[in-house]
Amino acid sequence: MGRTKVDIISGFLGAGKTTFIKRLLEGRPDNEKTVLIENEFGEVGIDGGFLKDSGIDIREMNSGCICCSLVGDFSKNLKEILDKYRPDRVIIEPSGVGKLSDVLKAVADAAEESRLENNSAVTIVDAKKVRLYAKNFGEFFNNQIENAKVVVLSRTDIMDREKIDESVKEVRKINPDVKIIDTPVNELSSKKLFEILETDGNFEKELLREVQLKSSHSHEEHEHHSHEHEHHSHEEHEHSESCTCGCHDHHHHHHADEVFDSWGSEQMPPVEEGKLREILEELAEGSDYGIVLRAKGMLRDKNSDKWIYFDLVPGEVVIRNGEPDYTGKVCVIGTKLNTEKLEKAFKS
Repeated sequence: MGRTKVDIISGFLGAGKTTFIKRLLEGRPDNEKTVLIENEFGEVGIDGGFLKDSGIDIREMNSGCICCSLVGDFSKNLKEILDKYRPDRVIIEPSGVGKLSDVLKAVADAAEESRLENNSAVTIVDAKKVRLYAKNFGEFFNNQIENAKVVVLSRTDIMDREKIDESVKEVRKINPDVKIIDTPVNELSSKKLFEILETDGNFEKELLREVQLKSSHSHEEHEHHSHEHEHHSHEEHEHSESCTCGCHDHHHHHHADEVFDSWGSEQMPPVEEGKLREILEELAEGSDYGIVLRAKGMLRDKNSDKWIYFDLVPGEVVIRNGEPDYTGKVCVIGTKLNTEKLEKAFKS
């Protein structure tokens, strides 16, 4: 049996946790066996009928908060669940009034005796109340944000972009590196929600790796081609320590971030397709934005609910419609990039 993945889904004071978990369960692979551990603390639980219909086994823990009185018993209870059901994944739904760090510690302690892998920690927050919660529940609210891998902002469907951006800034003050879902959850497919938990979601790093692989491949082809042309000349003379033919040169390999510049941003505002096309065509043809080797992004259309996806390489731009992503994002890879100009172009 492989390792069992553990996802912790916490909603600060409720905050749409039930809906998120239902959607998440719908997006999991058909052959994946999942156990949901509900840890209620004066809250209404998920509809048991839905869970039974989905083939989810429920182990309710109603005697207290998992991060308080149940910490001592948690390892034992979890081991019983793992032995009985042998799940591929355990989703823990803790109370929305505890500390996420305590839940993570309880899982880490249990992992010492069981084959567990802490996959993701999600905190769901009412986007209209981020500043209020930070002010009135500082210690507990901050702890849930600080220890989250993903923060879901709920109720963004009834907020304008300016207010959403304010909430994002408040979250970033507490955890600058957290992945933030600001697209309304009901617009995201269940499969997309599941993918969010399974990936680190660092768009910029993913594109840098892609460019590095392409660059390495081109370099290897060039070296092989050059080697075939020079092979005879190397054989025609004797090599010595003083030889200057280059046959003793060492090849230095660099990380992509040492060779290329990059600019990337999330929580990007909606954009007009015509304006986006103008920016991309200028990037693709070479300009004072810098030398762009690769660009990619997904943005909400300013004039509709559709999402615009784009891919760019020098001299070529591809724009298409795509499914909603968890937030608008753009990444540009190249050399001598004018990041201030890029920021202004995409965000103004």
